[in-house]
Amino acid sequence: MDSPTSTRSDERLFFSLVVGLLFLAATGGWYATHVLLKKDPTHVILPDKARQLPEFTLTNSMGLIATRADLSGKILVVSFLLTSCSLTCPEVTKHMTEIQGLTTGQPDVRLVSLTVDPRDDTVSSLAKYGEKYGADTKRWFFLTGDKTVLYNLISTSFLDQDLNDPFVYMPGNFSHTDRVAVVDSHGRTRAYFDGLRDDVAASVTAEINRLRQQDR
Repeated sequence: MDSPTSTRSDERLFFSLVVGLLFLAATGGWYATHVLLKKDPTHVILPDKARQLPEFTLTNSMGLIATRADLSGKILVVSFLLTSCSLTCPEVTKHMTEIQGLTTGQPDVRLVSLTVDPRDDTVSSLAKYGEKYGADTKRWFFLTGDKTVLYNLISTSFLDQDLNDPFVYMPGNFSHTDRVAVVDSHGRTRAYFDGLRDDVAASVTAEINRLRQQDR
């Protein structure tokens, strides 16, 4: 039989080993996180393929025609929504409001929010939605219109459609509608960012500055 002294020694050894392992796990996790953040400080998501804005004709929240030409030469920040969404869309739109504030006084930047539900997201409903979030209608465009045109724009330039997934709740079955896309002044989609992250506004504005430097 082990003596009480031996038992206490074993317990202290076990406790020391547990503490040591926890310390290694904590420091290892911190190091891994540090390396990942250093490698990818803006959490950028690159496009899966070359994506370019096609020609399109839609309608903005003021009832005016909006075309590809109206955005020519601008850096675009693009989000996706349906006004009846109560989960991710409000959070993404809140961050778009932050991006609008951070890009004030930058005439080469435009914000665009594309509805994935053109049947219900009419001009008037988009106008009310934009007003709720303090959208500057001269710089932030909420677009709706013909479903075929709208879906072609989204699927060509930004998001894939998974028509076989019955659990996608967004109209059009678009994947990753919570992302915010950045399009360069030549109409090429260059990067995506997680629109639910608290730091997405800072990340997007950093990408805008990077693209602007490239064009010089």
